[in-house]
Amino acid sequence: MDGKAAVFFCSAVSEIDPKYNQAARACVRAACLSGYGIVSGGTVKGCMKVVADTAAALGAPNRGVLPRFMRGLEHPSLTETLWTDTMSQRKELMRCGTCLAVALPGGIGTLDELSETLCLAKMGLYRGRVVALNLDGFYDAYRAQLDRFVQEGMLSGQARALIDFPETVEAFEKLL
Repeated sequence: MDGKAAVFFCSAVSEIDPKYNQAARACVRAACLSGYGIVSGGTVKGCMKVVADTAAALGAPNRGVLPRFMRGLEHPSLTETLWTDTMSQRKELMRCGTCLAVALPGGIGTLDELSETLCLAKMGLYRGRVVALNLDGFYDAYRAQLDRFVQEGMLSGQARALIDFPETVEAFEKLL
């Protein structure tokens, strides 16, 4: 993918509160209008579908990264589909070439992707910006845990500052 790219980590579950899909649409739209190509899990499930649909509707580069065991679930509007053997390879390839990593509200897979990306940023192995959309306090507990790590001396304040928690789509847009 040429140019700047943002990876979106999000839910693959379809039965979630519609506000999360609305926020995903708005964040992807803002990123696309700011010149970002979009990278995601690339499936036709849940919020991943919303991310791919939105990027496609805006004509943005739209890369999906899927493990081979998900063959048949790839979104048809992807401009590029990359296949991996494992979920670990998937996460690595999703981040590759991006300068922004965005965790939308999601489940344990999203939390895994966010935490690994933040850890890599702490070690200087991911140089992009890390953002967790804290819509309606979704990531309050995660943010509090990071702050506790700092209080206990297990994480530096400098490393803690590597992640932003915008509370609204408008606050997210200001980070772009």
